[in-house]
Amino acid sequence: MSDAVTSGKGLWTGSYYNEGHGGHDGLFDKLKEECGVFGVFGHPDAASLSYYGLHALQHRGQESAGICTADADNFHYFRGMGLVKEVFDQSNLPTLVGTSAIAHVRYSTAGESKLANAQPLVFKYREGDLAIATNGNLVNAGEIRQQLEKQGSIFQTTSDTEVVAHLIARSKHDDIVDAVKDALQQVIGAYAFLILTKDKLIAALDPNGLRPFAMGRLGDAYLFASESCAFDIVGGTYMRDLLPGELLVLDRNGLTEDRFTESQTRATCAMEYIYFARPDSDIDAINVHSARKRMGKRLASEAFVDADLVTGVPDSSTSAAIGFAEQTGIPYELGLIKNRYTGRTFIQPSQELREQGVKMKLSAVRKVVEGKRVVMIDDSIVRGTTSLRIVNLLREAGATEVHVRISSPPFQNPCFYGIDTPSRKDLIAAQKTIEEIRQAINADSLYFLTQEGLIDSIGRKDGVENGGFCTGCFDNRYVTYVNDSENAVGCGC
Repeated sequence: MSDAVTSGKGLWTGSYYNEGHGGHDGLFDKLKEECGVFGVFGHPDAASLSYYGLHALQHRGQESAGICTADADNFHYFRGMGLVKEVFDQSNLPTLVGTSAIAHVRYSTAGESKLANAQPLVFKYREGDLAIATNGNLVNAGEIRQQLEKQGSIFQTTSDTEVVAHLIARSKHDDIVDAVKDALQQVIGAYAFLILTKDKLIAALDPNGLRPFAMGRLGDAYLFASESCAFDIVGGTYMRDLLPGELLVLDRNGLTEDRFTESQTRATCAMEYIYFARPDSDIDAINVHSARKRMGKRLASEAFVDADLVTGVPDSSTSAAIGFAEQTGIPYELGLIKNRYTGRTFIQPSQELREQGVKMKLSAVRKVVEGKRVVMIDDSIVRGTTSLRIVNLLREAGATEVHVRISSPPFQNPCFYGIDTPSRKDLIAAQKTIEEIRQAINADSLYFLTQEGLIDSIGRKDGVENGGFCTGCFDNRYVTYVNDSENAVGCGC
């Protein structure tokens, strides 16, 4: 991000280490999520529901949060930098009146981290006010932006979302639904859009269904969210996932199910099941926790190793570790504990702290692992630095052997659809063999789940090619046109 100041080896953001806040956790090379959206139509407490819905989606973005509501006459909105609980309080939430709302949590990668890019973005449109929130990345946004600027458009943000707003405003259609269709037919990529006017809420999913996007109900009100877990926190009920290329319109006449294009090759992001989504979420009616358990079971079948205990790297690998333990009969233990209360650490970077930094967030339980052969389950290896630190944590705590099992195939390619990934040259699996990776992370053995095992474990039964998943990060098979340069592209929203 252009307004971040990095120091040392790129582990620090700004003048302090922003531990546990803002998503840029430099000591841990885990992948970063895109963003999360939440929408309400037809409820008198739309803003409060959105507030709680964003809390459930906080794992999808921690840099900014925003809510925009609409009543019969006006928009009311508030956005800020930071976590949901830091942005909203009793001074601003009650001002967001109205029975419909769209809300957003953001983790920026392609766009700059600044308040101007916080969503929902609100615009003046010839047919009235317009607010937009999205999760994803448009791979042709740069090209469209250049064309629009040559035609006189002036952009206020670096967000892909504003590109869509300009396309809507320039559409030859006065009807907002037709204008949205016109705009979406010009963009390529992964996206889940929520678009709000004073009397309508429009939801749309990209033609490949790359991003998760669910619809729910709460009484007579309709709900939309990036993950179904957000419905649970507000007492709502999950109805179904949006279909690829689908466009839903809610107004005083109720729900209209429509399309802006025909669906293309279905390709839900596999990393949602592996790592990003909360385990209590259902994506395409498949529970994430159950899918991860099956990944662990399959991993045990593909790469059994005799050991004394199984432990997972908290939290995203816990489900797979439980599955591995159940399949093998090796006891599952809490060999690694996550410190959830590190907060922000306002200190200047130092090499000593970089070396000790992993212990700020993870601890090995010595009395559990000492003298034991340990199977460590993790969901992925990105650069390899985190895996090395965790393996060494276990060894320092007295583990006699550390066998690493990864519940996904080797992550070899950058994502162009909204996940913040390093460039290919920084992905360890793109540069080293599995044996070389094993040596680099100091493990006694290393095995990655096969792609066939991954697809079978998630368990979609509709017979779609490649299981109906995007696996470009594993096999370099992207489902749309991408500008595959040396630099990865993250979330442009």
